[in-house]
Amino acid sequence: PMPIDDFTEVDYSLNSLPAVFQQFIDLDLKGMVYPAGNYTGSPYVAAPFTIPDQSDSMLYLAFSEYFFQTYSFAYYSAGAFNITIAEETCSYFNISTEIFGSIIPEVAKYSVTPYPVMLKLMATEIPIISLEQDSFTVEIQGSMEVFAVLPDSTTQLLFTMNMAANTSIALNIFDQKLVGSLCLNRLQFSLAHSNVGFFEISLLENILSYILQTEVIPSANAKLSKGFPLP
Repeated sequence: PMPIDDFTEVDYSLNSLPAVFQQFIDLDLKGMVYPAGNYTGSPYVAAPFTIPDQSDSMLYLAFSEYFFQTYSFAYYSAGAFNITIAEETCSYFNISTEIFGSIIPEVAKYSVTPYPVMLKLMATEIPIISLEQDSFTVEIQGSMEVFAVLPDSTTQLLFTMNMAANTSIALNIFDQKLVGSLCLNRLQFSLAHSNVGFFEISLLENILSYILQTEVIPSANAKLSKGFPLP
């Protein structure tokens, strides 16, 4: 397998001998992504597919939905969807318990002294991949934990939210690599657990969406822009 990054590797080995015809050669490649150093099978089954009969280019390269499903499974298994937004980043965006307290009275009562906050995001299920024309959508089910960071650097959990995100990734080939660009289409939150009492999560949706759009999405696009090695 060929390394992709610190999290994953890809196997482009041949599934069968090349099929040689008068006008072209068919190569059936495995096209499976693994967590780095872990070559166990994925929970998906590869379905056969054919490339449309065209002859105006020298090379045609096709990826099945299975390929992207193993990509999603490998990154999920390697913990790549687990992200911590540190207190320094939250402070840069002026996000603190004081800001939360101004929106949610329950937080103001729970944390009288203003503290920095830290966010932990994680995928709770394998993201679902669906191929579309020139792009694919990714449905992500996850959670977000919001912590207060105390003066002694310990953390105190304020509340946990369930999170459902619908994203799309546009694909291009550049410099012999498959590169992508991520766009957040839809984001929904629901309150899963709270140490500050019940509150309407809709009060926080705008500020949390802003953090994701300005911190998480650009970080993901920076990684996608590095590209995915082609066979």
